[in-house]
Amino acid sequence: MPDFPSHSLEAASIETRTSWVVAFAALAIMSISYGAPVVAVVALKQIAADLGSERSVPSLAYSLAWLGTAVGGLAMGRIAERIGVRWTAGFGAVMVGLGLCVATGGSAWQLYVGYGLLVGLIGNAGINAPLYIYVSHWFDRRRGTALALISSGQYVAGAIWPPLFERGIAMFGWQWTMTRFGAFVAVAVLPLALLLRQPPASPAAAFAAVGRSSTAVLGWRPGVVLGFLAAASFCCCVPMAMPQGHLVALCTDLGIPAAHGAAMLSLLLVTAFISRQFWGWVADRVGGLRTVLAGSACQAAALTALALTQDETGLFIVAAVFGFGFSGIIPAYVLAVRELFPAAEAAWRVPVLLLCSGSGMAAGGWLAGVIYDYFGFYGPALATGIGFNLLNLILVGTLVARQRTQPYRAAMA
Repeated sequence: MPDFPSHSLEAASIETRTSWVVAFAALAIMSISYGAPVVAVVALKQIAADLGSERSVPSLAYSLAWLGTAVGGLAMGRIAERIGVRWTAGFGAVMVGLGLCVATGGSAWQLYVGYGLLVGLIGNAGINAPLYIYVSHWFDRRRGTALALISSGQYVAGAIWPPLFERGIAMFGWQWTMTRFGAFVAVAVLPLALLLRQPPASPAAAFAAVGRSSTAVLGWRPGVVLGFLAAASFCCCVPMAMPQGHLVALCTDLGIPAAHGAAMLSLLLVTAFISRQFWGWVADRVGGLRTVLAGSACQAAALTALALTQDETGLFIVAAVFGFGFSGIIPAYVLAVRELFPAAEAAWRVPVLLLCSGSGMAAGGWLAGVIYDYFGFYGPALATGIGFNLLNLILVGTLVARQRTQPYRAAMA
């Protein structure tokens, strides 16, 4: 990490009480909007049965939501820098609600359009990447902690919504649950978006004036380093998505009730939320790259344990350990981008990174369903995820090794 005098950082700090107000508003928005993909996870078996399809169909819809969010973030990140994040977040919430309604139409193509196009590409895409970039402009000294906080919205959603969705699906069906939750997303997020104010120093002018830097990063061209980060984020998110997308179905395959599986998923994501604050604290002290490496190693160990565990008590323990391991990885990637590259480049470099991580989440959820359909059990899918995780460790380990020997410019603004 670069050595900056602490007193000069505090004197020039842009952090205020308002910084935390907008951070918690962003957390609340993401906690609501990321409930949309969770509906498909909890209702995976019911959706497949009603559509007369294999599990790969609802798995693909879940994956398309992630992929659409990642791809759409490339454009939405730039749009939000120019017109304001409150507009992209509000528009995105309405699209998420509309997408959930379309997904209940009763056919596979409506499920794909609802999740991939509306929930993902123009829905959560207006929320996810823009909020990461937006909040990073409000913080300098505790940027890692703030990014960890807002990115916990996904896990707050996973902790709160699965038991409620399970009850709603059991009592009224998955279509009823989807449409009611879609309406709730639109109604709840719009007033929260009004709390998102202009950052203390607007990046719009700098963004317009600065293109891509040419200064070496870690002794390499900037594009090479970003390529390593992008490939690493894809490889770590493939295994990250597998338990989140298939844990409930895995439990029912083992004879564990769906309600217990939903509770297990909630435990995984509650643990992820709590531990993510710990990882944010770590990232502010050791840097983004080292935090990614530590979190990825924990994730690989937990995924291996998940592949070897069959009983309900053991799965509850492994779910908690997995939640601890993977929770700090994504915000640490964003922090690494902000440390290694100028602030004016955040509007396109961060979405590129999130595109690759989101693509990994999409690939992991879909791939697990395809492999399950072929083999009839989840063991081969989990083994595939472990392989991707090991490749991630090699890529990130290479960057950490270069960080120890090569100077790099940090963009603290």
